[in-house]
Amino acid sequence: MPPSSAPEYLLIGHITQDRSLSGDRLGGTVAYAGLTALAYGAKTKALTACRSDLDLSLLEGIDIRRLASDQTTTFENKYLGQERAQFIRAVAGRIPISNLPNDWRMPDIVHLAPVADEIDPSLLTAFPHAMVGATLQGWMRVWGPDGAVRPPPRDHARGAARAVSVVIFSMEDVHGSEREASALAKCCPIAVATEGTLGCRVYWNERMRHFPAPESVLVDPTGAGDIFAATFFLRLHETRDPYEAARMANQLAARSVTRTGLEGVPTRAEILEAKMGLESE
Repeated sequence: MPPSSAPEYLLIGHITQDRSLSGDRLGGTVAYAGLTALAYGAKTKALTACRSDLDLSLLEGIDIRRLASDQTTTFENKYLGQERAQFIRAVAGRIPISNLPNDWRMPDIVHLAPVADEIDPSLLTAFPHAMVGATLQGWMRVWGPDGAVRPPPRDHARGAARAVSVVIFSMEDVHGSEREASALAKCCPIAVATEGTLGCRVYWNERMRHFPAPESVLVDPTGAGDIFAATFFLRLHETRDPYEAARMANQLAARSVTRTGLEGVPTRAEILEAKMGLESE
């Protein structure tokens, strides 16, 4: 159990099924970030939508409110090196603000974690007393009849960024465009653009700083960005220092890619080791 002083971390978004060569597995930002927050010591809650028969036992310890849905959002990712082709095969129902429990409206940290534009826009401004962070990827993809994912107009993500305290997106989301990354970052007080094995960029106080990631052996990159995001939000809440948060998030994300699927989620020991290492510098 987390200590009574632990922050309350609320995630909103779809838990997914991810298709892989080894079969379907549990995924989505809510799963990876939720388990990371739990290992960090936070009191972790999640509001999601998926089929009632989806096995969520791997997320034990997270207080989950599951909205009924005829489908579970299902992704298929095909990798060529670090290049990814992504397909959406099914989409669960939207998550309206009316399904947010009254006793869940005062968390310390809110992580808006859409994967397929499933979040009611009213939720962007529903937490005036919390640190509200968003991972923008779910507002930065649309898909056609074949399920192939492609980027939507940028205004969609910019509108979300203007409503929250901190946003995280990847350079892949903006197709490597420096101009698009800068324009998106200007919409929010703190913005982070992840760059895979290269680390991340932090946009803060009208400056951009790059933070390199430790070298690691790439086994499976799935979920690394979600682990990065949860670590960044939690460390930022602790220290109010985006640079410190970026260093720690880089470390844990780099370690995560050396393992497969949800096994990449950091352990409590790994989190404490990363904290101690940074604090001793």
